[in-house]
Amino acid sequence: MTPEQRDNLDVVRTLPLDLTVRLGSCRLSIAQLLELGEGSVIELDRPVDAPVEVLAGGKVIARGEIVAIGERFGVRVTEIVRS
Repeated sequence: MTPEQRDNLDVVRTLPLDLTVRLGSCRLSIAQLLELGEGSVIELDRPVDAPVEVLAGGKVIARGEIVAIGERFGVRVTEIVRS
């Protein structure tokens, strides 16, 4: 790797990237969506013990489990997804 390529890689490494953690999903009709209110429960398509997915740029990059860190939630990565 040339010094110029190394510098370019260093620039890319510092770019901020939004991550999304997906617990699951479901499909609702607009009528069902409009019926939702405070206290409504939306059933997702995954069992409670299924790993969550960590997405970057809309692509799954890892899987893990939800953990509590004080008053916040986090994700313990259990698998890196190779593409």
